[in-house]
Amino acid sequence: MEVQQPKTGKFSLNYGLILGGISLVFGVLLYTQDLHTSQSPGIMIFGIVIAAIVTFLGIQAFKKANGGYLSLGEALKIGAGVALISAIVAIIYNLVLVNVLDPDAPSKIMDARLGPALESGEITQEQFDQQKEQSINFWWMGYPIILIFNILIGLVLGLISGLILKKAKPAY
Repeated sequence: MEVQQPKTGKFSLNYGLILGGISLVFGVLLYTQDLHTSQSPGIMIFGIVIAAIVTFLGIQAFKKANGGYLSLGEALKIGAGVALISAIVAIIYNLVLVNVLDPDAPSKIMDARLGPALESGEITQEQFDQQKEQSINFWWMGYPIILIFNILIGLVLGLISGLILKKAKPAY
C-alpha cells in the first residue's frame, strides 16, 4: 500500500487564508487608528515579516506531512500559493475599504505620497493635482499589481524556505 503524498494546494490554501486573516486584522487595526493611508516603511516591513513567518510555517507543515521530505519546487508552489490566496483577501479588503469604509482613501494616500514632493518644491501644485487625479482615475490598476507583487514575494519566500528546509527523497 502506497502512502499518498500531501497536496501543496491544500497547504497553500490553509496558510494563505491564515496570512490573509492576519493581514485583514492588521488592516482593520490600521483603519481604526487612521493609519491606513500611512506610507510608513515600518508597516510594509512588518507585513513582509509576517508573510515570511506564515509561509515558512506552511512549508514546514507540508514537509512534516510529507514524511520529512521537501523539494524546492514544492516549496516554491506553496510560497506562491500562500501569497496568491493572501493577495486575494487583501484585494477584497481594499475594495471594501475604498468603496465602503473610506471612499476618500485613494485621495488621502496620494496626498501622503505626493505631499513631500510638493512641499520640497520638486513638483508644482498643478503637477501635484494632475498626478493625483491620474492616479485616482487609474486606482484599479493597483489590484493586479498587488497580485503580481505578492506572488513574486511569495516565490522569493518559498525559495528561501525551500533552500533551508529542502530534503530529497532517497532514490531507492
